[in-house]
Amino acid sequence: MSPYSKAFLSKILVPLLLLSATLAGCSDIYYDRRETISLTADDARESNRVAQVVDPWPPHSANKNIAFNGEKMQTAVERYRTNKVIQPVNATTSTMAQAQAAAAASAAATGQNAPAAAVK
Repeated sequence: MSPYSKAFLSKILVPLLLLSATLAGCSDIYYDRRETISLTADDARESNRVAQVVDPWPPHSANKNIAFNGEKMQTAVERYRTNKVIQPVNATTSTMAQAQAAAAASAAATGQNAPAAAVK
């Protein structure tokens, strides 16, 4: 008599074998043995076409004629050289706070006392 009973074979071993055969079909051995760089390497023509583009930049990126204000740039460079740089004003959402900060910044730049704050 065999050590395995029919109940063991029918209730445990057969479903286990069927499950293992089903899961073996999901194996990625086929994908591991592909002759490509990666699983998404099937767009070779498109990648070659993009790699051989002469100049991928848009035409307007070569425009070197940029509009600027020379006088303003010259005063900014002079302030930088003399170490009199105007500190940036804190950005807030309140227009009253912006007005006070702008007045304080302009007063600091000219060396005057800042005006008194408005009373609410």
